[in-house]
Amino acid sequence: MSDEQKAQYTSLEEIDQMHAALRAGFRSGKMKSIAARRTQLTQLGYLVQDNMERFKEAFAADLGRHPMEASFLDLLPTLSDTKIAIDRVEKWARTERAPFSLNFAATRPVIRKEPKGVVLIIAPFNYPVWLTFGPLIGALAAGNCAVLKPSELSWNVTKLMAELVPKYLDQDVVRVVLGAVPETTKLLELPWDHILYTGSGRVGKIVNMAGAKTFSPVSLELGGKSPAVIDPKCDMRTAAKRILWGKVANAGQTCVAPDYVLIERGAEDKFVEALKEAHKSFFPDKSYKEMSRIVAPSHFNRLKGLVENTQGTVVLGGLDEMDEAGKLITPTIVRGVKEDDSLMSEEIFGPVLPILPVDNVDDALEYINKHDHPLALYVFTQDAAFKAKVFDNTTSGSAVANEVLLQCATDGLPFGGIGPSGNGYQTRKYAFDMFTHLRASLDSPSWLDKIMGARYPPYTVRFFSCTPPYYSYLSFRMTCSLRS
Repeated sequence: MSDEQKAQYTSLEEIDQMHAALRAGFRSGKMKSIAARRTQLTQLGYLVQDNMERFKEAFAADLGRHPMEASFLDLLPTLSDTKIAIDRVEKWARTERAPFSLNFAATRPVIRKEPKGVVLIIAPFNYPVWLTFGPLIGALAAGNCAVLKPSELSWNVTKLMAELVPKYLDQDVVRVVLGAVPETTKLLELPWDHILYTGSGRVGKIVNMAGAKTFSPVSLELGGKSPAVIDPKCDMRTAAKRILWGKVANAGQTCVAPDYVLIERGAEDKFVEALKEAHKSFFPDKSYKEMSRIVAPSHFNRLKGLVENTQGTVVLGGLDEMDEAGKLITPTIVRGVKEDDSLMSEEIFGPVLPILPVDNVDDALEYINKHDHPLALYVFTQDAAFKAKVFDNTTSGSAVANEVLLQCATDGLPFGGIGPSGNGYQTRKYAFDMFTHLRASLDSPSWLDKIMGARYPPYTVRFFSCTPPYYSYLSFRMTCSLRS
């Protein structure tokens, strides 16, 4: 990072002041009403809508991202999620009647949906607007205050967000912290009512341990190696086109990008040819002007090293087409990859696609299940039984047939991982739920003691036999035969 950039980082003293200001803002109760939440959500929508062109310029500076890709993958999903929250927040936040047995009907049990308090959102570089503001939408809809810590790697977008947030949003409700490791470390020393971190598993462990020290609940979105399983009888051209798009969109720097392909040996040639055909249709002149760049030299060198050390056969792209000065890695296809290959040692997070040939789908499932649960799992098939076999015998954050990436943007679907690929949910209603405390509540009338008075000492069998718990006991005895 340049000295000029570091000079703009938030001071550690200011972080303490921000935390205190947001605590006071939350205690003031200004975000309790639905109207106040809608106001902040509307302002967030205006923040993005009014500055679309500035954001596109910042994306181009940070990631070399094409304006249409910036709109489609980052800005428009943010606006869509904002509109959904504005329209539905009243319904989401409504107190619910709790399901209950007749024994407790008189207590009028309900579930109150209340904000957790002041939350911390630590966002990554790859989708810096959507993965910062997307969770913020859920937090605001739930009535929370929030500190945003965008990535220092996407500096131009981060700096723009830090400039715009104070102009559009209440500073007692939302603040932005600029910085890198020292600033994030300082943030993690403070108590939060919820922490959401999106990024690598290595840092996720640090965040989790830091949260434990302050009893701050932590949600993680961590990624992993998401496989694509190919049925040899599938529509190979469509499969190749969609998988390649998943690898070239944002230069493969997507947590749910297909990381590798598992395909029967006899179909590998056909799939490789379909990938080459798709590549030719995407980049007919091989100029790659519309392709995003790798975010930083260190990330470029990591990807270059993985390709340098592969024992597979590079059939497209490769080292000769890499542009280190421009941080460009062209779509690279590597076939004949084995389990112990360098490309299988970690999440690729770039436009490099290894193909692992297997003998059959059972071998593919065995390989998947030997490794950490992925954030996404893709299968390409027109055979319902093939799809069911893959989905029913694996575990992943999402399970998608004949498509890639779009599950994250689909309204109504949760976006999150399981196990080492993460926990919690980032967007829409599921983010609202994550940042909401479900507060159990009931209101018991005084006459209930005529029915449940046996709970008070002195205890007698006669009174006990008249209580609702005893009726449940009898019902269990009559309907269950556990001892046969």
